[in-house]
Amino acid sequence: MPLIKNGRAASDPWVFYADDAPLQPDIPAVVSLPRFRAERAGLVPAGLDLGVRVAPQEGPEALADDLHRLGLVELDFPAFTDGRGYSTARLLRQRYGYTGEIRAVGQVLRDQALFMLRAGINAFQIPAGETADDWLAAIAAVRSAYQPASDGRAPIWYLRAKRAAAAQ
Repeated sequence: MPLIKNGRAASDPWVFYADDAPLQPDIPAVVSLPRFRAERAGLVPAGLDLGVRVAPQEGPEALADDLHRLGLVELDFPAFTDGRGYSTARLLRQRYGYTGEIRAVGQVLRDQALFMLRAGINAFQIPAGETADDWLAAIAAVRSAYQPASDGRAPIWYLRAKRAAAAQ
């Protein structure tokens, strides 16, 4: 599937492994949070490029001590109506200071991409039948924000006040 990362189409070296599948040592691996918890002692010191997929009912607290070791946190959106991944992304960025890739996977809609970016998600696994160009156009369509969020974009009211102060 195509991938958008940091506002660009990107290649995807990561492979998601089922809980019972053996990991390949030279391929960046994404494992489920339950597998990560169960095999943490063997996964962390192995020096693998490691990512963890977090389901909506799982919070990021279990990863807090290991976030600096993870190159990717995937947030699973099993239904586009399930918004718990937004909260998880924001917690990862703001409470736990995670600076790595947070990727939305599953039932991800491009009209929700801007909101996901604002929550701290910086990569999207594009569903089959859609193109990276469509997603990039959707992301670029809105340039202003009305409230502060995890993406660091200044809200429009702040920019207006700053412009007014500079004009005085």
